[in-house]
Amino acid sequence: MVIVNLPKIDTDTWVKVSWNEFLEFAEGADFQEGRFYFYQNYMRVEMLPVGFRHGRYNAVISKVVSLFATLKNIKIQELTNTSFRKVGESECQPDLAFYISDAVRFPALNNSPIDINESSPPTLVVEIAASSVNDDLGFKRLLYERLGVKEYWVMDANNNDIIAFEIIDGGSRRITSSQVLPGLEISTVKQAVERSQTQDDGEINRWLLSIF
Repeated sequence: MVIVNLPKIDTDTWVKVSWNEFLEFAEGADFQEGRFYFYQNYMRVEMLPVGFRHGRYNAVISKVVSLFATLKNIKIQELTNTSFRKVGESECQPDLAFYISDAVRFPALNNSPIDINESSPPTLVVEIAASSVNDDLGFKRLLYERLGVKEYWVMDANNNDIIAFEIIDGGSRRITSSQVLPGLEISTVKQAVERSQTQDDGEINRWLLSIF
């Protein structure tokens, strides 16, 4: 896919640009439906359509996290498809992002990208991946390490798997239970996603209540 009007650029792949060039694309009218990422002078614009599977998995993971935090009395704020920007350095627009606990600097309530230099980065970030799974596990993981996110989950929609990482000391390691939501097993999140293929939201919620 190629975008026109502004200088032509391939989408759904990483393209070398300067920060100022990135801003031109990100703020251009032709890109309103795109999701933008910038890291180490490379930009990625994702223009792939979002289908039922992506939307369904996104919603189920959101329910698991929110319900767990509610029942465990953990302070949490959820954001969907929100842009986070460290000016001159990086930008991302994850499927889901969560601020967890009250020990964070919350962003101003406006429609501008969240400035990480002024606010805390999100505590937990989730990407729903199909064609982009290798990128989500690779370059985007480096981006989130740099941004200061504490935990990163990749939902591999092709294999119904969730790969979770704790980010610490500028690096990341694979985890099987959440470190920012103590007591939440990644296998539980995966089971909820698997149940969503045959069960409605009410059934999934009742199952979650029974184990939480």
